[in-house]
Amino acid sequence: MRKPTKQEHINLFFSAFLIIAFIVCSNFFSSFTSTQDMFTMQIISSAVYAVFGLLLFYATRVGDGKAIARFSPITLIVLVLPSLYIIIATLGASMPLHDVFVDKSAGHLSIISSLAAVALGYGLPYTFFSGFELADAEAEEEADDKDGYVEGGVEADILDEEESLEAEEEETSMQEH
Repeated sequence: MRKPTKQEHINLFFSAFLIIAFIVCSNFFSSFTSTQDMFTMQIISSAVYAVFGLLLFYATRVGDGKAIARFSPITLIVLVLPSLYIIIATLGASMPLHDVFVDKSAGHLSIISSLAAVALGYGLPYTFFSGFELADAEAEEEADDKDGYVEGGVEADILDEEESLEAEEEETSMQEH
């Protein structure tokens, strides 16, 4: 394992600073939206927290190399679609579970709605990009062998698990014969 460079330490510091600064800014936006009507407050707060999710994606996935494009249907189904439903249910008063996601007495979004907006902001780009990675020739060959799944992605983990289960089954059948 190689030692992180000075540039990488600086990038980590600024990523952490970016997140802390955005938390302070989101508190300002929450205070600002509390004076607005409920629908406007929900839209502004959801948008601010979705941008926070995008910044989290950037802060955790930035690096040297090229952007690795991929499509992750599991991330789309497990993270993006439920988050999108929660945000839509927060905005639509006639939607099921609307009362669960909106805290009308406090005059702001519930923590579930805020986290759903962050998850949507993070999950949407993560569905299509795994981040920036250095790709050497051997890693690219392995990625081609795995039907285009990026190493470290959910699909690659599932594929690796299936391959190990198949290997165990073959070993067990050889021992029986």
